[in-house]
Amino acid sequence: MEATTKHPQKPPSLPWKTRIALSVLTTVTDAARRRDGTINRRFLKLINFTSPPNPNPINGVNSSDVVVDPSRNLWFRIFVPTATTATQPLPVIVFFHGGGFAYLAPDAKAYDAVCRRFARKISSVVVSVNYRLAPEYRYPAQYDDGFDVLKFLDERKSQVLPENADLSCCFLAGDSAGANLAHHVAKRASESAFTQLKVIGLVAIQPFFGGEERTDSEKRLSLVVSMDRTDWLWKAFLPPTEAAEFGRDHPAINVSGPRAADISALYGFPATLVFVGGLDALQDWQRRYYEWLKSSGKEAYLMEYPNMFHAFYIFPEVPESGELITQVKEFVHKQCQVAGRDGRDSVGNTKL
Repeated sequence: MEATTKHPQKPPSLPWKTRIALSVLTTVTDAARRRDGTINRRFLKLINFTSPPNPNPINGVNSSDVVVDPSRNLWFRIFVPTATTATQPLPVIVFFHGGGFAYLAPDAKAYDAVCRRFARKISSVVVSVNYRLAPEYRYPAQYDDGFDVLKFLDERKSQVLPENADLSCCFLAGDSAGANLAHHVAKRASESAFTQLKVIGLVAIQPFFGGEERTDSEKRLSLVVSMDRTDWLWKAFLPPTEAAEFGRDHPAINVSGPRAADISALYGFPATLVFVGGLDALQDWQRRYYEWLKSSGKEAYLMEYPNMFHAFYIFPEVPESGELITQVKEFVHKQCQVAGRDGRDSVGNTKL
């Protein structure tokens, strides 16, 4: 899996269904933003299309919801493929949805469908996390929720996961803000000790990063993601005192910038697969992230889709969405094989 660097070649030729969905998505999210920096949740509920969990297989996958902490509405949805044998070890993918830290949830129809596809096509157990949203809950609430789910899985694996779920082959994945979240949770996990869980891979799909600088791609592109939208979301995400002190160069936002954490000595930081779209305004930040990982001595791979827009992979009618899932599958299986060959168990002890 080699790194590739490409540039947009032509405007996207999108199915009409995709064009309508993108138009509705941007119109609705913009309309829900209030001038005072809050979000009109009541308005969003009127047009919020959700999917319930279903213990009966749908497209070869069943699902259920597990509550971690009701006081903060922290829960996750588990997706389990049914076409596998009970003894076949399945990697565990902990997934964080996108939405600028302010929108959506695991039961949103689009994300329920995406995680169902991941579970079926990758042959994995997918844990899709419902973390707290901004601006009602600001940084670092989302990161705390993500890490607490890892601890919960590690402590209660036998109670909440199928017996053949292999926590020693655990991956963190997410798109957009969820990929930002996955990165920061991966960093925290690599600094922590677990009994059963070991994060061996990170899948960052078009991660939501930024900075004070206005990059070329941010100036040129505005399909789905625009500077106006991202500026609003970052302001909603950061506590006012930290926003005033650091601005968009806050280390949670500009992970490879002037205040970047030094991860070079973090032995446990996982191999990372970064996806970039050539029509995504955030692409310059995403490539910088990949280069920063490489310069920090970490295993990283860059996969580029020159003619794809932000969040393209959640639209199954777009052929490239299937290609992305295939590449994630190859990455997951490769990392599990490597982990199995290195002679170590989930906490780094040499196997007998």
